[in-house]
Amino acid sequence: MPEPTDSAAELQQKYRQFLDLLPLTISLAGLPASEGRLYSEDQMEGRGITVKIAYRVARNVAKECLGGS
Repeated sequence: MPEPTDSAAELQQKYRQFLDLLPLTISLAGLPASEGRLYSEDQMEGRGITVKIAYRVARNVAKECLGGS
């Protein structure tokens, strides 16, 4: 079983990776800014799904660019 500090360090590393990829993720998602508009729950869920997919693509692009698999 991993040490709690190892788990916390891994989570922190994943969070840092997420933040590093966030500008690319948002760009890939292509979602317009809300400009003060409120979205319904369904619209927010749809936008969230778009961001999740864009993050996966951004992560794969970064891996490819860095020579990873």
